[in-house]
Amino acid sequence: MRSVKRTAAIITAAIAAALACAAIAVAAGIFADAPAAYAETVYAAEQEGEAVDGAEAPVADEEQDDGATSGKAIAAGIAIGLAALGGAIGMGMAIAKASEGISRQPEASGNIRSSMMLGLVFIETVVIYALIVSVLLIFVL
Repeated sequence: MRSVKRTAAIITAAIAAALACAAIAVAAGIFADAPAAYAETVYAAEQEGEAVDGAEAPVADEEQDDGATSGKAIAAGIAIGLAALGGAIGMGMAIAKASEGISRQPEASGNIRSSMMLGLVFIETVVIYALIVSVLLIFVL
């Protein structure tokens, strides 16, 4: 019973880590687009003849795309790196606890092994979701 509770706790921690990585990726993607939006606002104000204090000249479209793409790439790298780290830690803890449980009760090895495998599948699924979010961040957003 303890191993099931520990496995559930590990899965919950892995899901929380993946959600945090997704939030970091989305936030970095939003902030990567902020310079482009600011440059468009400055350009529109200059076209209307309004003075913009402390504003730089409008940025070329190519430079805007490069900044947004590099920001997205950094965000995707951070997201998948943290998700993989969280998943690896969770899997390592699950395997360690399962091995410990099997060594204490060899007769329950089948039940412990099956619940461990189920937990590992859920942890790996969360890491794959983080990979999908990272790929979507780079190519779609």
